[in-house]
Amino acid sequence: MDLSRSTRNLTLDIVRVTEAAALASGRWMGRGEKEKADDAAVEAMRMVLSTMAMDGVIVIGEGEKDNAPMLYNGERVGNGTPPELDVAVDPIDGTRPLAFGRTNSIATVSIAPRGTMFDPGPFVYMDKIAVGPQAKGKINIDDSIPENLNAIAKALGKPVKDLTTIVLDRPRHDDLVAEIRKIGARIRLIPDGDVAAALMTAMPDTGIDVLIGIGGTPEGVLAACALRAMGGEIQGKLYARDEDELRRGNEAGYDFDKVLTMDDLVSSEDVFFAATGITDGELLKGVKYYGAGARTESLVVRGLTGTVRRIEATHMIDKLHELRAIKY
Repeated sequence: MDLSRSTRNLTLDIVRVTEAAALASGRWMGRGEKEKADDAAVEAMRMVLSTMAMDGVIVIGEGEKDNAPMLYNGERVGNGTPPELDVAVDPIDGTRPLAFGRTNSIATVSIAPRGTMFDPGPFVYMDKIAVGPQAKGKINIDDSIPENLNAIAKALGKPVKDLTTIVLDRPRHDDLVAEIRKIGARIRLIPDGDVAAALMTAMPDTGIDVLIGIGGTPEGVLAACALRAMGGEIQGKLYARDEDELRRGNEAGYDFDKVLTMDDLVSSEDVFFAATGITDGELLKGVKYYGAGARTESLVVRGLTGTVRRIEATHMIDKLHELRAIKY
């Protein structure tokens, strides 16, 4: 692709998609209805995606892992006109935090030119390490935890004891957590939401320096789209949950030992990423409803320019209902 010729700026188009998902699912905060919240976000997202002037194909879909409603892999979205785009979605990154009224639940979408996003097929887990711009080029997922943390600390100009790592709170990470504690770094354990966690590494005011551990493969691709635009870095390796998954992956031509770099996960600079807060968090404020309206906060990044925008929007629910049959 000729990067001297920028494509149409789709920033406002995709943020409308994440805003719709956040507004529709935010009503379910704390109600313990994980699948109903997901259903609301998916349907709102699908409806707004269908209005976009693009010929989009869902490469990173949503639903298989959690038995939830789907924007399925291979689904066509948009009105069918150019440009031809790959689309990655996570209508709710952090369904459990939303269902139980906790922090850092967001709606996310990314788009890039057709054929440039990594397609993980049915393999939904990935071992990851992600950092912000200052530590870009200093990580290697094949290195040990002490080697990586020491390299990151050196790049950031502070001792390892002042590093803050963010890790999904899962039994599979018990050994990882013990190793991080042994070297003396600080740990932030989170219940869900590793797209938001990866983005925090590129936002200095969050206090997060590095994401480490096994999380979702779709979330890894979405994070790569955002971090590519924000100047950070993520590396990953597909993770097989058992011998049968490893065998099926090898038979399908997937290499579980291959380090997936930024170029593997999304090979184009011409990438857009948007996230809208559903519940309050370090990254974004959640949806606030009042009277006949609501307020949202979103983060939108464009790869070609490296522009990062924060958009605070006020929405009049009655007017939105006149335009679309979305239940906000």
